[in-house]
Amino acid sequence: MRTVKVQHAKTHLSALLAEVEAGEEIVIARGDQPVARLVGIDVHRPREVDFFNFHLPEDFDDPLPDEELALWEGRHDDLV
Repeated sequence: MRTVKVQHAKTHLSALLAEVEAGEEIVIARGDQPVARLVGIDVHRPREVDFFNFHLPEDFDDPLPDEELALWEGRHDDLV
C-alpha cells in the first residue's frame, strides 16, 4: 500500500487505477492526513448467501430467562 497526495492522484488517476486493477491499494492524503483509499472491486467473485445451510437451534423459540427478557424489554432496573 502506498500513499499519494491529492494533486498527484488528480494528475495520475489513470495510472493509479491501473495499479489498483493489478491488486495494489492506494491511500490518498491531504497533507499528511489520509482521507481516502483506492481498492479494487472483485467482480469475478459474486457474493453468495447460503440460505439452505441455515439451521435454527432446537431451543430457538423457548421462552427467554427472566433476566434476559428484562434486558430486551429495557427493564434494567429489574436486574438490581
